[in-house]
Amino acid sequence: MTQRQFYAQSLTDQLFTLSELTYLHARKTHDKAYFMAAALYAYAYLNPQAPDAERPSPFSQHFRQACDIYMLSLTEAFGAPIQVASQHWTLPFGTLDLDGVPSSYKWYGHSLADLRPLARLSITGIENIYSHTGLGEPVGALPRLSNAEDKSFTISDKLRVPLNLQLVLSSPRTQILSNTLQGHLALTAMDEAPPPNTTNPRQYDQTAARAVSLDETMDWSLEYKGFLDGRLFDQTQSPQLFTIEPHQYGHRPVILVHGTASSAARWASMVNDLMEDPVIRQNYEFWFFSYATGNPIPYSALQLRQALLHTIQYLGGAQADPALGQMTLIGHSQGGLLIKLLAIDAGNRLWDGMVPKPLDSLKISEKYKQFLHETLFPAPLPDIKSVVFISTPQHGSYLAGFSIAHMVGRMVSFPLTVTEATRAVLASDPTLRRLNMRPWRVGSVYGMSPHSAFMRSLAPIPVTPDITAHSIIPVTGTAQNLEKADDGVVTYKSAHVPYVASELVVPHSGHSTQSNPITIAEVRRILLENLQQTATTETLTKQDISTMGGVYRSPEHPLASSAQIQQAQATP
Repeated sequence: MTQRQFYAQSLTDQLFTLSELTYLHARKTHDKAYFMAAALYAYAYLNPQAPDAERPSPFSQHFRQACDIYMLSLTEAFGAPIQVASQHWTLPFGTLDLDGVPSSYKWYGHSLADLRPLARLSITGIENIYSHTGLGEPVGALPRLSNAEDKSFTISDKLRVPLNLQLVLSSPRTQILSNTLQGHLALTAMDEAPPPNTTNPRQYDQTAARAVSLDETMDWSLEYKGFLDGRLFDQTQSPQLFTIEPHQYGHRPVILVHGTASSAARWASMVNDLMEDPVIRQNYEFWFFSYATGNPIPYSALQLRQALLHTIQYLGGAQADPALGQMTLIGHSQGGLLIKLLAIDAGNRLWDGMVPKPLDSLKISEKYKQFLHETLFPAPLPDIKSVVFISTPQHGSYLAGFSIAHMVGRMVSFPLTVTEATRAVLASDPTLRRLNMRPWRVGSVYGMSPHSAFMRSLAPIPVTPDITAHSIIPVTGTAQNLEKADDGVVTYKSAHVPYVASELVVPHSGHSTQSNPITIAEVRRILLENLQQTATTETLTKQDISTMGGVYRSPEHPLASSAQIQQAQATP
């Protein structure tokens, strides 16, 4: 392909035409050298480092087309995995020598490996797709972990952080007319300052990178396996706490805990939306907790506690990074009960509400006494600063009381530790044998029944004053008649608790409200509110949430109308 084979009025027009024709030829022949040539022609047309007078207008229809040709041509030329070392290319019209990305380049202190293209990925299962339009090839790279990070939590081998890859030529319109070209490769992270003397926006496909990271980690089949088989995680020895990016110093952990017969995949849309806020992205990171949801709730809460303590310890604790002492826990449905058990000082109230004999009086081994003390005498985890309850059956779920739920609950198998500890308690004292502690009655399904001793004991215990709590309560109808409202699983009256700092009702939303825009906006508001003591001007107010359709209720007057609440607040 040469300039002699077609007519164009100017060099700019010639370069665009060459890029287009060469790209089409490359697609027919699948020749990587032609893809690279198309990228070079497109780059010379765009001439991104030149003065404005020597660059095409960004309003030209050819401008965006050339950006796409450059991006897609690099994608095909480099293939997968992408090699960013120095390399030599033989082109249809000459040669190209490229200097590689310096080996010293790091993503927030992490060296990178296994770069993969993102431009041609098709993303499904996430509500919103985010990308930054600009110049370059959007790629995802795997950060190499330190030993401490590798032991802290699970990070998928498919983890990808969004980056931009560019092939850069100096004086491209001069070089493109020669048969010997010289350039270099440049990698830039999304929140990284661009290189000096660079004004062009860069292309990133951040949702694609997150989707790749979540694809392997979020196994949808675990939703029912994890409900029916309480030994699932014990058998596989699989860590239950994982993240889609390594811990960064100064980033506060947000721990997301899913509900019954669910999985971490349910949080994908929320996390994708929240990470588009640069303030949240620069101050928070998201950890996901997976557990066998049919197990007794106190047992799952103990696993959550142990997973967090293990991770914080390996990361050095709040002494090494104060942000690790500023955790926010967000729980949906049963997950809300798990996080509550990490945010209360229960004393002996849970035990006394379930067993009429003091634990110390039982003739059982120290092993089981310690286990029961850890599960049923919870104290607040010091590193937790706030909790958010979403669709949480604080007083039980009416569905858990149905006979069909009890039948399903009988199908659940429990870890050996749970069944042995239960048997030991019943065998320790003849008066305890009349307690109905058959295996299915200690599981999560019956445990969430409003009539269960566990739920009646847990419900009155408030979150400790040192931890700020918030409630998000969906209802299938409007927020007018909350006395009879529910989300299809949990009634409003069951989800309401008086000790929260804010309570938001999300109208016209079912139980699985994690992807609802109002719910996501409220979580964003809470996270930004937690940062008010830091230097940030970003705010999202309750008025903004109300404008979207959310309805705030006073925890002290939950069933009152908005006018009645305002009148009560105005009365001295």
